[in-house]
Amino acid sequence: MTRRYGNLRTWVWILTASGIFTSGVSFLLAQKQPAANEPTSVSSRPPAEGKAHADAQMGAAGDAARPEAAKKPVSALSAHSGFFLISANLRTADQDKPAAAAQSAKAQPPAMGDGDYVGTETCLGCHEDQQKRFKNTVMGKIYAHPRTELEKRGCESCHGPGKVHVEAGGGKDTIPLRFGKDSNNSIEEQNAACLACHSRGNRLFWKGSPHESRAMACVDCHQVKQELQVLLSSDTRYSAPLTENRGVKKAQPELCLRCHQMRRAQLQRSSHMPYREGKVTCTSCHNPHGTPNPKQLIQSTINENCLTCHTERRGPFLWEHPPVMENCANCHEAHGTNNPQLLKVRMPRVCDSCHVTSRHPTTPTLLNAVRDFNRGCTNCHSAIHGSNHPSGNMFLR
Repeated sequence: MTRRYGNLRTWVWILTASGIFTSGVSFLLAQKQPAANEPTSVSSRPPAEGKAHADAQMGAAGDAARPEAAKKPVSALSAHSGFFLISANLRTADQDKPAAAAQSAKAQPPAMGDGDYVGTETCLGCHEDQQKRFKNTVMGKIYAHPRTELEKRGCESCHGPGKVHVEAGGGKDTIPLRFGKDSNNSIEEQNAACLACHSRGNRLFWKGSPHESRAMACVDCHQVKQELQVLLSSDTRYSAPLTENRGVKKAQPELCLRCHQMRRAQLQRSSHMPYREGKVTCTSCHNPHGTPNPKQLIQSTINENCLTCHTERRGPFLWEHPPVMENCANCHEAHGTNNPQLLKVRMPRVCDSCHVTSRHPTTPTLLNAVRDFNRGCTNCHSAIHGSNHPSGNMFLR
């Protein structure tokens, strides 16, 4: 019964909508059709006479329409009223669109016209010393041979139009966009100038990344007008030979360790990743500009990240060790520990954390006991990461 009444309501709504639409179309067609005794044009009359005649005709048509509308049935009038209501709503929505566009335009800073750009030559009249450093950087060499309209603007492609700055005779406060800690511009405005060009590649996931969400500016790590100078001192221990990026304030990993102090301490431990030896850098595993992966890893998982270098651990193996296939960090601490092989805890405790019901006794024993000879389970279970031997189910071979 409920379903029958539901279908009935549906048909009533359909018939009502059809009646309103049909009545509306009929009314519009009736308005467009001229009367039988009405002249088709008033172009042959003088302007004043033609206007008077048109006004008279409109008045007569209105007088004739009033009694006719009064004779129409109530349903037709209701249909026409509904049609006019819908038309009025549509017109109101169309009228609201320009207002909404104007409001959104007010929320954005006004764009400067092309006439406000003074050109790079005007900037070099005062900032020649900065140009001497800038032309030897990677960005300066690109701007020497511009490829896009934005690059052709030179200094003003980053700092904005310089007309106001020139007319004021200089001054930091008259520069539309400045970078650094003493800038009056927000972090978002500073980063937007960089992302106008550097928005693809490694910067694809910058929005929402840990560094972006912590209000870090591009210039906190990068520099444009200064060449990187590697000093012959203790800083050379933290050199970055595997990267060609010379637009950073310091070499890796020292640049990252300014904030990540815990990683600095881990790298000083006896067992550590070869950062200090210059074999790997922070960006060998992480992308500081953001990734869709955990911990800003370049690869999708921790294992994939590790296996890019430790390919002998990839497999596939006939006998797989489940914690190894799950996550390398189950046993290892990647940045550095005081245990051999970057282990989180020493042998045999690292194995006892899972193998609590294995054949060997699980009660604590001295490290010089027979079963802990030479303090390592891997003295017997040497193929602990996986084995392809038919009898290697215990990872003995």
